[in-house]
Amino acid sequence: MKMLSAHETINLIKNGDTVAIGGFLGAVHPEYLVDVLAETFVENGTPNKLNLVFTAGQGDGYDRGLNRLAIPGLLRRAVGGHWNLIPKLAKMALDGEIEGYNLPLGVICQLFREIAAGNPGRITSLGINTFVDPRLEGGKLNANTKEDLVEVININGEEYLWYRSFPINVGILRGTCADRFGNIYFDHEPIYAETLAIAEAAHNSGGIVIVQVEEIIENYQRPPRSVLIPGILVDAVVIAPSEYHRCNFAGPYEESFTTQGDLSKLELNPVPAGWRRIIAERALLEIDNGDVVNLGIGLPEQIAPLAREHGVFDRMTLTVESGLIGGIPCSGQNFGLSRHPQAIFDQNYIFDFYDGGGLDVAFLGMAECDGNGNVNVSRFNGRLAGVGGFMNIAHRAKEVVFTGSFTAGGLEVAVENGKVRILKEGKIAKFVKQVQQVSFSGDFARKHKKKVKFITERGVFDLLEDGLTLTELAPGINIEKDILPHIDFSINVAGDLKVMPVF
Repeated sequence: MKMLSAHETINLIKNGDTVAIGGFLGAVHPEYLVDVLAETFVENGTPNKLNLVFTAGQGDGYDRGLNRLAIPGLLRRAVGGHWNLIPKLAKMALDGEIEGYNLPLGVICQLFREIAAGNPGRITSLGINTFVDPRLEGGKLNANTKEDLVEVININGEEYLWYRSFPINVGILRGTCADRFGNIYFDHEPIYAETLAIAEAAHNSGGIVIVQVEEIIENYQRPPRSVLIPGILVDAVVIAPSEYHRCNFAGPYEESFTTQGDLSKLELNPVPAGWRRIIAERALLEIDNGDVVNLGIGLPEQIAPLAREHGVFDRMTLTVESGLIGGIPCSGQNFGLSRHPQAIFDQNYIFDFYDGGGLDVAFLGMAECDGNGNVNVSRFNGRLAGVGGFMNIAHRAKEVVFTGSFTAGGLEVAVENGKVRILKEGKIAKFVKQVQQVSFSGDFARKHKKKVKFITERGVFDLLEDGLTLTELAPGINIEKDILPHIDFSINVAGDLKVMPVF
């Protein structure tokens, strides 16, 4: 292991290298090294035409994180899972200035591990009949992106997707401290993310591993089981200035991120009245005692404070795709962290858990849904959000619950005397004839007899063999007036239509 300056380490990167950068939003993101990489290119024109690989779109939605790399000529290609907080890089991909791919976040995590093991790639049914299926889009983001990174293969009569391996020349990572052996410790890092897998992938590809830390400690100061990245994988360590080594883009490290504790003592923002509360209250009823649950970003996050408010939080265990079990998931720039988690472990393994069917119920958002039960969350109205962990989470969960308002863009709703009243209709239809991109396949879900629900402020739809069926109607809602004029396809109405509980 070598102690180098940031500029010395960046000079190790060659033109055209494939560079994997770790992190989940702002957590365990090597911000200092990324900034120096951008500055070095601006000053010297090198390294250039890099192939960037990332999972959770490390950025703040404006200028920080991977947004710093959105400089013409610096990148040739970007392969990523979540793009929502890196709009500058997303624009380059949408405009065809770079080659761009959107692959499932969990697959990219696991692909690092396959690359490390010398395997040809990740083979899984995840993504069949969605936009990552090469018979649709192959995960490609523009017409200038030609190479197929995903192929359809057949094993014992079943279709699978083969996400192909490729060498990683450089891994740029972060930890809290390093000893003189080069061992990396995560004392004040709230998650591990995919850090170890990237280090192994780069090392075993014959590449280099660079790690940003906040301090160097002497050898033999920590127990060996606390090492996350062993020194044999590390080529260079850089000490970052404190302003480049905050916990994440939201702020400094907090002890509650990495310690168990009494959840009842945490202050949670109450869920205000309105359509979000109506939906979250109904969604909460889908959780049974002992369920293992994932709450997606956005509206599903409201389920946790409501569960605490109603005194039923203890009946479930929440998980976060960054590698967290238990606790209360955070939101906003802190998404991906939890307060007082029960356990923190490698992101690869939580995606193994999800992909193998470990989740009892997943609550996810939706931008669009069509009559076939397809859902779009990844690309719409000229915006590239990216699929993130959505596809992995929904793939084999025993029940998938999509939550969202019936229309969007200015919707106003009130509950009066136990009845829902639409005060102002949204301008944008969300139940459309055909989604702009398939992030969740209704055909695949029906083939595998998955339990799928769509909960809105007006009612609950179930995905059945013959399409979407309205199974619950909110009191005060009229099907002819409040539902049918705002849906672009025919729906079925259950013969035993139930009253949707509204609190």
